[in-house]
Amino acid sequence: MNVLLVEDEKPAAQKMTRLLKQTAPDADLVAITETVEETVNWLQERGEPDLILMDIHLDDGLCFEIFDTVKVTAPVIFTTAYDEYAIRAFKVNSIDYLLKPVNQKDLEKALSKYRAIHEKHNHGQAEYQHLLQEFSPAYKSRFLLKIGNRYKSVSVNQIKYIFSREGNVFLQSIDGQAFALEFSLDHVQKLLDPSEFFRINRNCLIHINSVEEMIAYSSSRLQLRITDEKPQEMFVVSRDRVPEFKRWMDR
Repeated sequence: MNVLLVEDEKPAAQKMTRLLKQTAPDADLVAITETVEETVNWLQERGEPDLILMDIHLDDGLCFEIFDTVKVTAPVIFTTAYDEYAIRAFKVNSIDYLLKPVNQKDLEKALSKYRAIHEKHNHGQAEYQHLLQEFSPAYKSRFLLKIGNRYKSVSVNQIKYIFSREGNVFLQSIDGQAFALEFSLDHVQKLLDPSEFFRINRNCLIHINSVEEMIAYSSSRLQLRITDEKPQEMFVVSRDRVPEFKRWMDR
């Protein structure tokens, strides 16, 4: 774990460094800052460590000014000779409040508390990611197409658009080939990631990378200029879908 020590008294900083090495050999003391200003600058430039050990009385004021200036989400173990700031400390990410002189036993307990919180947080994050993957829809990444007695695999990134014509559905690839699909356009739309494909009208789904330009069209509609395609009625965004289409393109 990366630890930032905020301490303006050199003997206290040296003692805390020694105690940290004895108590947590795996800890990496990334810096020692001595003032509110220096700590704020360090956090803004370097980002947050895993844990902060922080004295309350610093050379240029109380450490709480740090929290008023920069957002701090890292857990903090406060070390101080004063007990009157305990309530205030626990309002700003404090996991423990150690009175000086700090001894090894107290620091061990505080670090054990940090590890328990850290482990619980990581476990919760892992569970969240697992649930996210489990319940997120699995969109198609490619289509396996039958062409005569042959098969061809086409990645969704190779699709320019998908359209229906006279009751049949076709996939138009970026290399200019058209392939028949055995699905309805409604079904194909459910299979594809909506962040990449948009149903611009009743007959056409387009890939976002295929849109080169949008042109104002009659009655508040939009005509799209599709890569390597001549303008056609097929590439007109229906009036009722224009606002959503603009948001989709602008996200």
